[in-house]
Amino acid sequence: MGSKNKLRRFKDNETFKNVIQPERDDIDKGTFALRGKWAEHFKNNNPIVLELGCGKGEYTVGLARKNPNKNYIGIDIKGARFWRGAKTALEENLENVAFIRTQIELVDLIFDQSEISEIWITFPDPQIKYKRTKHRMTNQSFLDKYKRILKPDGVVHLKTDSEFMHGYTLGLLHGLGLEVIYANHNVYKNEGSPEEVLKIQTFYENQYLEKEKPITYIQFRLN
Repeated sequence: MGSKNKLRRFKDNETFKNVIQPERDDIDKGTFALRGKWAEHFKNNNPIVLELGCGKGEYTVGLARKNPNKNYIGIDIKGARFWRGAKTALEENLENVAFIRTQIELVDLIFDQSEISEIWITFPDPQIKYKRTKHRMTNQSFLDKYKRILKPDGVVHLKTDSEFMHGYTLGLLHGLGLEVIYANHNVYKNEGSPEEVLKIQTFYENQYLEKEKPITYIQFRLN
C-alpha cells in the first residue's frame, strides 16, 4: 500500500464515527473514557464481542451482519488495514460495529472487568521462535488479560492456519485445567464446526485455502 493511500485512510479514520483511536497516555493512566462504558457508545446493553488483531475486519463485520443483537469491536494497531472494515460497516449502516486502534496487550485497560462476552482471535502470528513466546496471543499472560475482561461464562475462539499455534494453545489450556468446548484441526474436512467458523473467511484465510493449508479452530473458556 502506497504512503499516500495510507495517509488518506488515516484521515478517513479520523472522521469515521465507528473508529476510536485512544491516546496511549489516557490508557496508561486509566482515564480512557469508554472503559466500563461501552454500552453507552453502542447505546444498548447487548453483549460485546471482540476480534483481536482484526486485520481488514472481515470477522468483525461478518459476525455483525449475522448477529444484530450483539456489538462487535475489532482491535488492531494498523488503522490503514481495518479502514476497509470500518468503511464497509458505515456503508451498510451496521450500528453494532466499532474499531479501536491500539495494541492488543492493552486490552484489559480498554475494557473493564466482565465487560466482554466473547473474544475472537483470527489468524494471529504464531510467533514460533521460543524468544517470541511472550508475543503469542494465547500465552498465559494474554489469557489472564482476557479472563479479566470476560464475563464468567465468556468464550474465546481461536481460528488459525498454524498447526503449531493450535497445538500450543490446546496444550496450554489442558495444562491449566481450562475448559475446551470444541476443537477441530481441519474445519473444512471434519464436520462439526460452528457455522460462523465456516461461513466467514478472511483475506488471508482464502490465501491459505488456495495453498490447501488446514484451518484449525478451538473454542474455550477461562473460568
